[in-house]
Amino acid sequence: MSIKDWPASDRPREKLLQKGATALTDAELLAIFLRTGVTGCSAVELARQLLAEFGSLRALFGADIQRFCLAKGLGEAKYTQLQACLEMSKRYLAEVLLKGDALTSVDACRQFLTAQLRDEPHEVFACLFLDNQHRVIEFAPLFYGTIDGASVYPRVVVEKSLAKQAAAVIFAHNHPSGIAEPSQADKMITERLKQALALVDIRVLDHFIVGDGEVLSFAEHGLL
Repeated sequence: MSIKDWPASDRPREKLLQKGATALTDAELLAIFLRTGVTGCSAVELARQLLAEFGSLRALFGADIQRFCLAKGLGEAKYTQLQACLEMSKRYLAEVLLKGDALTSVDACRQFLTAQLRDEPHEVFACLFLDNQHRVIEFAPLFYGTIDGASVYPRVVVEKSLAKQAAAVIFAHNHPSGIAEPSQADKMITERLKQALALVDIRVLDHFIVGDGEVLSFAEHGLL
């Protein structure tokens, strides 16, 4: 049966308009992105098959172009559309954060950092440079490491912070293992950075660790 023949309340597009996007399943959201199915298979059924094949929305979205285009109903056009959607999401989150106070917009900060860092295959150490009203000046990845860690140099962080005329900073790095638990090395480098920046009157407001399903805040856990 074609989706057009379904009750209006069951059609993904109509359901989204009536109840909002959060009411839809992963398969229904993906079906709206796909727009059409393939011969003998509706868009929703195709979406279910793709989710079963890849394992999750995240795995599907993170697939490289070769793997993505091998799947039924997909191809280069869909791949470029998807990458454009993902990039627009990142830019939307960045715009939300840039317009507000990074400290009062904790949820926006977490969402932005998750979008930027969660799917990095190796560890990335980044910094949000803030002005004296805690508004974001710039987000910048500073150090890239192996899956075991990144080498972080306080002198470079101080130089970058001064160059951006930052009054405060928020650090963030990802754990490719997916576990958002601070290691002893994480705690030590945070303290070293805090001491180095204090010499030039720049405050460290927080350090976020981005895991797979959560983002840990040093400030919230009393680690600063």
